[in-house]
Amino acid sequence: MATDPPEPGAPEPPLWEQWAEQRAKLPTGERLQKVLAATGWGSRRSCEELIAAGRVTVNGEVAELGRRVDPNVDLIEVDGAPVGVKPGLVYYLLNKPTGVVTTAKDTHGRTTVVELVPSTPRVFPVGRLDIDTEGLLLMTNDGDLAHRITHPSHGIEKEYLVHVRGRVTPGQLRQLRDGVELEDGMTAPAQASQPSPGVLRITIHEGRNRQVRRMCDAIGHPVLRLVRTRIGPITDRSLRPSDWRELSTGERRALTEAVAAGAQRYDRPT
Repeated sequence: MATDPPEPGAPEPPLWEQWAEQRAKLPTGERLQKVLAATGWGSRRSCEELIAAGRVTVNGEVAELGRRVDPNVDLIEVDGAPVGVKPGLVYYLLNKPTGVVTTAKDTHGRTTVVELVPSTPRVFPVGRLDIDTEGLLLMTNDGDLAHRITHPSHGIEKEYLVHVRGRVTPGQLRQLRDGVELEDGMTAPAQASQPSPGVLRITIHEGRNRQVRRMCDAIGHPVLRLVRTRIGPITDRSLRPSDWRELSTGERRALTEAVAAGAQRYDRPT
């Protein structure tokens, strides 16, 4: 890195001053591989391999080995998905019961999902479940990751267990798989099966309002009970209604990887 040339006639500064000036211009902070390792991306050696492979960016630029970062300021991504490295970020998994609204505050005095998790640091729900829907809901203060999870272009799957009125025919299951015409357009292809009569397992990657309920209404089988059982790679059959827990380091990494993989899978030219 070159230093500013001295003014004409001025003596050249001592070599130690030139070195100090060059060092001051280098990025400060922690080594990138150390930061990645602390967030669950493996050993420092494996994180160095990620960096060397060109899979890690800092503020949109491909990182090089030896790069230093400031977790409070820099945006670090692996395969295009943000890695939550800022101090104080939390990730909760809540099993939302019926009768609870997915919002931070309710003008009608109903219980909100925010009241079921710790009040500090302040978190917000990732996506929505309507008041009559049960199941898994992510809560976090990581806005970057939350945006990518909820955006349909990143293709994060959500799986639901759906109790409907009546037995669904093979033809109606095929409709769900191929796409259903709703008032706001055709739905994307979904995964749909009927483990037992009147009980469906539906997986979608879109996030339209009350989408699963409207899909079932469209094929003539209104929903009686709706439970979200999976968000991407995250599931927990042992979590009781109204209970919550923090995501493990491995779950956070798996979620980040799912965001990156979904973006590549559903990326289409516009």
